[in-house]
Amino acid sequence: MNKRFALHIILFTLCCCSFQEIQAATYHEFTIVTIESDTLNVDTSNIKSRYFNDLKETYNDDDFIYERTVENSGWWTRFKQWLSDKFRSLFNIKNAGQASRMTDLAIKIGGVILFVLVIYFIFRAIVNKEGAWVFGKSSDKSIIPVTDIEANIHATNFKNLIAEAEENSNYRLAVRYYYLWLLKKLSTAEIIHYDVEKTNNDYRNEIETPKVKKEFAYTSYLYNYIWYGEFDVNDEQFSKAKRAFEVFLKSIKA
Repeated sequence: MNKRFALHIILFTLCCCSFQEIQAATYHEFTIVTIESDTLNVDTSNIKSRYFNDLKETYNDDDFIYERTVENSGWWTRFKQWLSDKFRSLFNIKNAGQASRMTDLAIKIGGVILFVLVIYFIFRAIVNKEGAWVFGKSSDKSIIPVTDIEANIHATNFKNLIAEAEENSNYRLAVRYYYLWLLKKLSTAEIIHYDVEKTNNDYRNEIETPKVKKEFAYTSYLYNYIWYGEFDVNDEQFSKAKRAFEVFLKSIKA
């Protein structure tokens, strides 16, 4: 029994020693670090110091201005800044960003209003020229815009107006008066019903007598050709038109 007990003690002692050796070997394995030579490159070249003088005077062109102020900005930026300052003063705005947004909005609204006004004046110019740019010499258009003469056609003395136009060599206007005088006589003779909104074709369709309709179609052609033609009428052209209108006027029994 004592021998067995002694054997166990010896075996236990050997196991403890073996464990300590393994532990020591492991400790040395993880604590040993191999240091290699340093790989950092060091610049040992000789550096020469440089000094720069008068930089502001040398680089004072617009290309070298990176911080913009109102003074060195363009006219549009200065205008927006001026308008923004006016808004801040007028509405007592403390926030510069809010005033800038209000300025941008006002400029956009102003641009839209300006665009609408341009379109309006273009349209008005076309209407005042009686649509000649768009419709050319078409006979299916209103005779002329409503004026005092057209509204009071039966009270107008066309002889005097024609004489005055001829005296000023304004043959286009004289032909216009001839045509209105012709409408006046046809209306007085109850051949047509005069209305400033009617067109040449409307009047022609109202005429029942073939001969009168044919003469009216010819004088309407002369009127459209001369009045809407947008060219100067010479003496010969006016004389032919004048003769045709006067013959037609004399043939109408009012």
